[in-house]
Amino acid sequence: MPYRAWFQCLHCEDERYPLNQIIYECQKCGGLLEVQHDMEALCRKPAHEWRKLFDQRYMRSDFPYGSSVWGKKEMVCPVVDNENVVSMYEGGSNLFWAERLGKEIGLADLWIKQCGNSHTGSFKDLGMTVLVSMVKQMIADGQDIPAVACASTGDTSAALAAYCAAAGIPAIVFLPKDKVSTSQLIQPIANGALTLTLPTDFDGCMELAIEMSQRENIYLANSRNSLRIEGQKTVAIELVQQDDWAVPDWVLIPGGNLGNVSALGKGFLEMKAMGIIDRLPRLAVAQAANANPLYQCYLKGLAGFEPQKARTTLASAIQIGNPVSWERAIRTLRRFDGVVEQASEDELANASARADRTGLFTCPHTGVALAVLLKLVTRRIIAPDSKVLVISTAHGLKFPDFKTRYHEHQLQEFGVEPQYSNRFIDVEPDYEKVRAVVLKALEARMAGNQAGSPS
Repeated sequence: MPYRAWFQCLHCEDERYPLNQIIYECQKCGGLLEVQHDMEALCRKPAHEWRKLFDQRYMRSDFPYGSSVWGKKEMVCPVVDNENVVSMYEGGSNLFWAERLGKEIGLADLWIKQCGNSHTGSFKDLGMTVLVSMVKQMIADGQDIPAVACASTGDTSAALAAYCAAAGIPAIVFLPKDKVSTSQLIQPIANGALTLTLPTDFDGCMELAIEMSQRENIYLANSRNSLRIEGQKTVAIELVQQDDWAVPDWVLIPGGNLGNVSALGKGFLEMKAMGIIDRLPRLAVAQAANANPLYQCYLKGLAGFEPQKARTTLASAIQIGNPVSWERAIRTLRRFDGVVEQASEDELANASARADRTGLFTCPHTGVALAVLLKLVTRRIIAPDSKVLVISTAHGLKFPDFKTRYHEHQLQEFGVEPQYSNRFIDVEPDYEKVRAVVLKALEARMAGNQAGSPS
């Protein structure tokens, strides 16, 4: 059975464009586009058959369906031929039962979707496989696309560079100078991307990337391009698939450019329309207090969104004051009875470190979501018996400076008082001296545990 998809304006239902057209906004009203599927065709297959098909493909070796993105190809991007799919076996990341952390904060059923356990270390791989595959298809069909470009706070550039390198397509990345970790900066460099660092913020980089795409026919890879949303929405599909198709009560998502909340919402809505799930979760978007335009809009009843100049935050990947997907995000929050909350620098840093003490290794953006989770639980917005799932967007190894400075008490400029710091101890290579240090540390930890203080 043939499946179809196209670009459609958020506002003008009669404005449709093929997925192989280089277009990012409605030619009639200038509004954002989204990928629309032929839902009537998708709904003809019974829901139990979709679940069975997705389970049969999941993490298997039949290319490209072993990828957890391309295993849902019919509802992601059916117009790409399999030989043009650029895949690195993305998806399939761990759904971590955060049992110990959940007990500490009063939740019996807390899970962390570790999207950072991926090829380039973030959820951006899920969207980039779709976008770069579509570009490869377009080139194969004879279109002249000299390169693919993106503005980035680190993770998008890493994903674009890796997938373009695999496809043999030139990549250009625009990065805000001195606002990207070394671990993130080296990824596009190593993959051969033309890497430009600019003395501006993400929003300034985004303006230049858009201008270059308009003037030079260079394909834009930011979430302004809704093809990426199609890959990222598979997080919603996969997380219920990993739990035998059960839907959580809450999903918490760090919010920067706001493509992720839009993507997960789209995934849940399409699954419900196809009968794969029978209800929707509630959604919560977590923003850093230093970059919180959606939170400010939420305080006004999700009306009158206003961009802002984002201030410096440890959660650098979501230091975005003018998010591209704000309109999609607001629409999604309204449909999911969603909430938005913010976290201070002290709250996000300590939440990240606290989670690490329970076996995780979280990025600062996940720290934002965990800090917001604690607030919502404390205020009883999230009930203790709720099944809660937090989206962890990137691997903690991408942010070693953040981790190191926290544990060495070097984040005073951000107002961080480290409650869970763990400094290394210099000791002479003498058994008695080592023994004394070890026994003293174990005694202190035991006393701390008995008193209920951080261990």
